[in-house]
Amino acid sequence: MRWIDIPPVWLAAFAALAWAQATFLPMGLGFGGAWADFAGGILVGGGLVVIVLAAIEMRRHRTTIIPHMDADRLVTTGVFARSRNPIYLADSMILFGLILRWDAVLALPLLPVFVWVIERRFVLPEEARLKAKFLAVFERYAQQTNRWL
Repeated sequence: MRWIDIPPVWLAAFAALAWAQATFLPMGLGFGGAWADFAGGILVGGGLVVIVLAAIEMRRHRTTIIPHMDADRLVTTGVFARSRNPIYLADSMILFGLILRWDAVLALPLLPVFVWVIERRFVLPEEARLKAKFLAVFERYAQQTNRWL
């Protein structure tokens, strides 16, 4: 059952809730048309690009991308030089982009809830494992690089 507790599953669940709100409970609300479609597309596309860049960087350093596994190396280069959690940031961008594209105005509160879930389920435990394994190197990295942006 642990395989189901991964960020893409959480993202899919939150996206499904946003889609359901837009489809079954729109209440006549919308973001205003073309600009929301454009911004949503940019966010979804940008999020996918960030995920690919992070995956390439992790592969280059020969460490795991699987959240519940211990990392072999601390990756601090590439997109990880800008954010300690670029993939989770990208997941949030994708969710926000989908909410905009679908005109799911009432689903906007899902975004901070998603970030909270991801932080509690994945970010904090991962950072605790990295801190225990890489000690002062992780501490220095955490001081230099923000958790999200």
